[in-house]
Amino acid sequence: MPLFIQNRGLDRISSTAELFDNFPHLQENASTFRSRPLVGVDPKCFLYVQQREFAATTPEDNCVSVIGSDDATTCHLVVLRHTGSGAVCLAHCDGSSTWSEVPLLVKAVTSLSNVSKEGRLELHLAGGFNDESKTSHKLSLNILAAFQKQKEDIHLETCCITEMNDIVVGGTHRPVVYGIGVNVKTGDVFPSTFAHKGPAEELRSARTFTGGQMADIYDSSRGLVKIGPCKWSPNLDIAFWLSQDDDTILKYLSTSPLAEPPHFVQHMKTTIQFLLGHPSSDSLFPGGQPHLYHRTERGDWERVVSS
Repeated sequence: MPLFIQNRGLDRISSTAELFDNFPHLQENASTFRSRPLVGVDPKCFLYVQQREFAATTPEDNCVSVIGSDDATTCHLVVLRHTGSGAVCLAHCDGSSTWSEVPLLVKAVTSLSNVSKEGRLELHLAGGFNDESKTSHKLSLNILAAFQKQKEDIHLETCCITEMNDIVVGGTHRPVVYGIGVNVKTGDVFPSTFAHKGPAEELRSARTFTGGQMADIYDSSRGLVKIGPCKWSPNLDIAFWLSQDDDTILKYLSTSPLAEPPHFVQHMKTTIQFLLGHPSSDSLFPGGQPHLYHRTERGDWERVVSS
């Protein structure tokens, strides 16, 4: 079935400009969305989604009230929600495998919505900007096309992507919105930025850095964050990057060197140091078992140690 916009099926489009020309209200919605002030989030009820991850839950979840992700430049942040059940999924997509990722997101929400016959699937997109290589534009088109291919009817509500998420600062194009959150209880989607990126931030970054595919990191039925098992092999060559200057790291390790947040280079170095300290992933996952984390009474994520 097609992707619907104001109950009109979306035909195939060749550019995001064509999309916004055909549906001017999407431009208005995007302008409103990007002008909203950043919303602060209590880390005690928050679940952070890193690049190439997604998480899904329902309003009945007692451990997670907000799912969010940030640091998206050319990447796109995707929220899919069923209005009847309230089941919602947030993903951080980088274009590595969009066509196989989108069905995972749809399944994550529909599998949590079986009890609800009423309602519809609504889609919210944010991210990308007018980057020189058109990486954002290509990803925008691929995500829209992938959702169009799904058998479920999906209604596009928010589309703050690429040129509608672009601002020029000092002659350089940048995204306006780098991060978003979704309130699991209400379905509100909002711009935000997040200081707490755990649990297991370095391990998760290492998984993505070494080519890990899109991963579902949350078991909402048990309130558990699940990481791995991950797979990588020793690669001492990456130590080379630790001696390079910031501009070199940005040039070669980013899709958008001029638009990255200020902590990008340090984040890359920390991830590389983690991989050098754990050259083989097998030692981190004895018996091939994932790392599990539960929410403590204090609101922190704590590793569950199997007996």
